[in-house]
Amino acid sequence: MLARVIFSLVDFAARKGLAAPVKEDSAEDSKQRARRTGVRGETYAYWYLRRHGYILVARNYTLPGIKGEIDMIGYDGPVLAFVEVKTRDSTKPALPDPEQAVNSEKRRHLQRIARHFLRSRRAESGSWRFDVVAIETRAGRRPEVRLHKGAFVPEHH
Repeated sequence: MLARVIFSLVDFAARKGLAAPVKEDSAEDSKQRARRTGVRGETYAYWYLRRHGYILVARNYTLPGIKGEIDMIGYDGPVLAFVEVKTRDSTKPALPDPEQAVNSEKRRHLQRIARHFLRSRRAESGSWRFDVVAIETRAGRRPEVRLHKGAFVPEHH
């Protein structure tokens, strides 16, 4: 119930898009704006997943000395889901679809970190998968969200 209410508030706040606005007199570069848009997208995805029944146990999970992070880890029923969130400003046609950003290199990093997470919790024998939350945002519109459960098959699962 709480997740439903909070997602309604987050969704209302996002009704005009998640992309960080460009300020005319700002020295902020496009990388910083993209980072802020990404953080907003992850917050939106967190409440979206909670609204859809996920019980999240970790956010921005990293390992020292290993490149990359897993945006969210949580249970969708009995299945542990490693969730990658990709947010794109759909007004920038040069950027690929969010799903395309989870390329083979990104999948390798996610798998390496997920294996460590599973080993450290002695959970290798349980059921788990990789999900992708793709969010396209455009100024003046609500974000479009696509949840891909089991988005890719891990090597040596």
